[in-house]
Amino acid sequence: MYNLLAYMKHLDGRDEEALECLQQAEESLQQEHSDQAEVRNLVTWGNYAWVYYHLGRLPEAQAYVDKVKRVCEKFSNPFSLECPELDTEEGWARLKCGNSQLKRAIVCFEKALEKHPHDPEFASGLAIARHRESECPAPVNVMNLLRESVELNPDNMYVKLLLALTLQKMNNAEGEKLVEEFLEKGPYEAGMLQKAAKFFRTRGDLDKAIELLEMASEMLPNNTRIHYNIGSCYKEKVFKKVCGNNEMCQESDKLLQYQIEQGIYHLKKGDNHRNPSQVNLHLAFLCRIAGEYNEAEHYFQQEFKKELPPLAKQNLHLLYGNFQLYEMKCEYAAIHQYMEGIKINIESKERTQMKKKLHKIAERRISKNRTDSQALQIMEFLQ
Repeated sequence: MYNLLAYMKHLDGRDEEALECLQQAEESLQQEHSDQAEVRNLVTWGNYAWVYYHLGRLPEAQAYVDKVKRVCEKFSNPFSLECPELDTEEGWARLKCGNSQLKRAIVCFEKALEKHPHDPEFASGLAIARHRESECPAPVNVMNLLRESVELNPDNMYVKLLLALTLQKMNNAEGEKLVEEFLEKGPYEAGMLQKAAKFFRTRGDLDKAIELLEMASEMLPNNTRIHYNIGSCYKEKVFKKVCGNNEMCQESDKLLQYQIEQGIYHLKKGDNHRNPSQVNLHLAFLCRIAGEYNEAEHYFQQEFKKELPPLAKQNLHLLYGNFQLYEMKCEYAAIHQYMEGIKINIESKERTQMKKKLHKIAERRISKNRTDSQALQIMEFLQ
């Protein structure tokens, strides 16, 4: 992590600060891997050489190049060294650099495990990478990797939480014990708290999920992902309370008001999250419930400005049509939105809902006036 932080500071033109991070990387490696310090430090020394080179301090850069050369000569050839420790260093670095690096990270951990198949760190790295890559429901091989990693390193609570989430996907109650163990023992690190929160949210215990996410937010107050997840939990609580159907339910108690305010607050702080469409739609929903229709309109329009995939566009037309029908009492605008959504020729539950709504509107209007031109137009459109 110190090496990655050094790289980020270098990219930002803060090379002196980058050198401080590299010094911290060297110290932490000495503490954690004193028996492998030489090999493990090759990455850090290479980074030292890079930063000194860009600072124009060539003697220092050369000194670190020479250190790398000496270690490589000791174990292999100059400037070329194949070893599982370096593969693992690369694997962790790629794992921390986003999902685009997952496949390469997996290759690195697998390569390391070929030489040391029972190494706890290598096994944990591969299990974490495979878990992140896996789709729902999780493949059996990920389950086996996680179980093996837990057996090799029973103190690694992060991997245990990943195993708990995987077991939960497969409706296996065994995961409950692992999460309870985490709650009893910790360590309460932000990443682990988020995983535990995900477990409780999936189980439907939104209060516990919010509690754990707020603990994580105290550690990382500017983390937009955590704020987004807290806001989403509050939005879900509000939805369950007031929306058994699409029509508004007039709830105005203090608890509901608090949940709406908290949802809006955290979602606004999470508006830089990688899924901003969900932020806008969640905010539109909460503003709608709060009666802040101008604000809701603003967030809907933010979505219409975007190039959305077909299913997302269908969903947007449905939600905005509901808003026009139930809150703005503008049936004409709602009909237009439903029609636009149905024109997107992809079968989905949203498209089915919009067809039903149009059919219901047309039937009601025809029952009052059999020559209602708009009702007849709707029926023709549906046919």
